[in-house]
Amino acid sequence: MKFDIKQDKDYKYIDEGHGETLLLLHGLFGALSNYQFILNDFKDKYRVVIPILPIYELGLLESTVGGLVKYVRRFVDHMQLNHMIIVGNSLGGHIAQLYCLDQPQKVKAMVLTGSSGLFERSFGGTFPKRGDYEYIKQRTEYTFYDPKTATKELVDEVFDIVNDKGKAIRVISTAKSAMRENLAERLYQVTCPVLLIWGKEDNITPSFVAEEFHKLIKNSELVWMEQCGHAPMMEKPEEFNRLMANFLNKICVSV
Repeated sequence: MKFDIKQDKDYKYIDEGHGETLLLLHGLFGALSNYQFILNDFKDKYRVVIPILPIYELGLLESTVGGLVKYVRRFVDHMQLNHMIIVGNSLGGHIAQLYCLDQPQKVKAMVLTGSSGLFERSFGGTFPKRGDYEYIKQRTEYTFYDPKTATKELVDEVFDIVNDKGKAIRVISTAKSAMRENLAERLYQVTCPVLLIWGKEDNITPSFVAEEFHKLIKNSELVWMEQCGHAPMMEKPEEFNRLMANFLNKICVSV
């Protein structure tokens, strides 16, 4: 699928639709394509904004979760976004929570799915071996309940990242910082409505992680998706979008 990617200063992003703002944040190995189904289904009623996070472009010292949160803060200010519903998968969920803790007045609600911030298995327990396509294919499939969701295009993208030394170093740096940035003692400060949509068979952030988020975030709702892994919005987009739409119906005036 081709996207209408806009560029303004150092920012590359999608900005489609009108209405209340949905800000979608992808994960460590993520891309715009992770959210194509949300974009297609919600742009008629909402303004859908998806920044390309500069995971592989930041300086080495900035290649941290904190560095990405600062980038998102600058992007939001540049775009003059307010009262956003932030949707975050994996590392994107971690960034969403840190942003919300820092700028609560800007966040109306959050939708978190397979989010890091409490516990995350790093790419199935080990970092992918460079040059070993079959191994990387298996590790990418590990992300999903149905391995067929890991298309050749997706595996190729991960393979290219892992085999680019500069990108790989930044991935490792960011992943390590995410493990250090545990939010357990801060989540009581999150007061906005939060929907947790979790794959019951998530191998990266297992079900106990979702239960812990639900316990620590007082205004949260937890919904399970059966036979689904770490990226429900990709693996079962119709069900994910229905759950998200139901949540938005409760908190938004645009539908």
